[in-house]
Amino acid sequence: MNQLKTNKSIFESIKHTDEFGNEYWKARELQKVLEYSQWRRFNEVIQKAMKACEGSNYKVSDNFANVGKIVKTGVSEKTISDYKLSRYACYLISMNGDSKKNVIALAQTYFAIQTRKQELIEEEYKLLSEDEKRIKIRKLTKKGNFNLNQTASKAGVKNFDRFHNAGYKGLYNGETANDIAKRKKLRYHEDILDNMGSEELSANLFRITQTDAKLKREKVDNEYKADDVHFEVGKAIRKAIKEVGGVMPEDLPTPISNIKELENKHENVL
Repeated sequence: MNQLKTNKSIFESIKHTDEFGNEYWKARELQKVLEYSQWRRFNEVIQKAMKACEGSNYKVSDNFANVGKIVKTGVSEKTISDYKLSRYACYLISMNGDSKKNVIALAQTYFAIQTRKQELIEEEYKLLSEDEKRIKIRKLTKKGNFNLNQTASKAGVKNFDRFHNAGYKGLYNGETANDIAKRKKLRYHEDILDNMGSEELSANLFRITQTDAKLKREKVDNEYKADDVHFEVGKAIRKAIKEVGGVMPEDLPTPISNIKELENKHENVL
């Protein structure tokens, strides 16, 4: 293996993110990185990993989603097997792979560390109070909006009020930022994101980061196309919330204290 392939970034280079922000890897791509020349051999490893997943009381279909497809070969058709793999699935595959391969040891280390990091982040987040969650997510939305504005500017956006309202309209069923502020009974020029609970902030953070990613991925270079992208991302997130039985963002309660008040309160305590 050359130096590039021995670097753990090789696993990052084949990582994908779905429309809900979940990371995943494709089995066919992972097969090549792990130096399995035959799919049959690699599929045997996948089947062992599936059994290990089931034995750990994790849902196999959540970690090994079958995404095989039918392709034409001349006048006939055949099914090409493939899987959409979670980080945990990749870890199990590496643990059941050929230990004589150097890249397998590298994969074991990479996916073990990344899986544990995610577990720690989730554990730490669960321990936060609602106020602490709001402060944490609000900081992320500020950083996300900064990045989004830079990406939007490169895409040709000049009317940023219209661009951001497009995203709000998609997520809030037609409401603009001003409509949201009026519904929340906020003071003039008071930031609506400072007056959201952690659940509503999370939905908006997802809208921000996914719009940023989509503008870059599709190489948007038109202001009106950028507006459409922001609207469609907001709309898709709204649809996802509805499908999982969540509360629509406009129906979530407005907290008594805004973020600035919470930050001052925490600073005084410290």
